[in-house]
Amino acid sequence: MTLHFTRNRAALATAGLLLAAAAPTAYAGLDTEAAPAPTRGTPYIETQLFFGTERPDGGPAVTDRQFMAFVDKEVTPDFPNGLTVQNGRGQWRDANGKIEKERSYELILLYPVAAAGASDRKIEEVRRAYEKAFGQEAVARVDGRTRVDF
Repeated sequence: MTLHFTRNRAALATAGLLLAAAAPTAYAGLDTEAAPAPTRGTPYIETQLFFGTERPDGGPAVTDRQFMAFVDKEVTPDFPNGLTVQNGRGQWRDANGKIEKERSYELILLYPVAAAGASDRKIEEVRRAYEKAFGQEAVARVDGRTRVDF
């Protein structure tokens, strides 16, 4: 019985030493503190606005022509350096709890972090103007920091 116990103990000790020796190698492959990616560009804010096109009152949907006229009048004067408009399909739960599926537009604005205060006010004016002009409950907004290089 003592011989069997001693062999098992020796086998466990050997296995422990092998694992201990291999551990640094195994963890080295999981190193999360790799060299940082090169920093490029200038700090900017990216704002995405999501505009639905269906009218809650059942009226006709907002057309491409109407939306682009809105952008020309309400957005371009405050953001003349550029913007992006993308067509989309979206859904959201309205104030009555109904899931609405509709054609939508995504408007992307990029502006320097230093202009964030003034841009915030202008963006909120755009959101309210769209809601009023087209009878919308809301215009969704997403903001994030990014770096931009032109």
